Amino acid sequence: MMVFTGPLEDRIAIRELMNTHAHGVMSQDPEIWGSIWADDARWELPEYPDLGVFEGKETIVNNWIESMKVYGTSKMQKPMVYFMEPGAIEVDGDTATSTGYTHEVYEDPHNDGQLVRGTGRYDDRLEKREGQWLFTYRAYRIIHEERG
Repeated sequence: MMVFTGPLEDRIAIRELMNTHAHGVMSQDPEIWGSIWADDARWELPEYPDLGVFEGKETIVNNWIESMKVYGTSKMQKPMVYFMEPGAIEVDGDTATSTGYTHEVYEDPHNDGQLVRGTGRYDDRLEKREGQWLFTYRAYRIIHEERG
């Protein structure tokens, strides 16, 4: 089974969206981070009941800005450490699905700043709109966490 299908140019553009997501987190830049989302996107974080589900780019970005105020390192003096790698990208015309895996290091704001090293998984849907790939749906789940 092929997990990377479709035109290479489209797959590279989608991979760059994943990298832009990570760069936005590491630089704590809402303009960079927000650039990956379609205006009508949906972001689900089922394992974070305090965050939940967000509808629409404006709501998604505004809630991300608030969460980045409490997810960082060095007692919030530095951003969280965050990288994303694609596990699959399947392009079908102007739509695509992808899976991205994250590597994260942050201080847990709900547990006295305990250091967390984790890996997560994004399951995504994308559309190519006006020549640009954008995430229309992202769902994040935790794969592994090490605390302490």
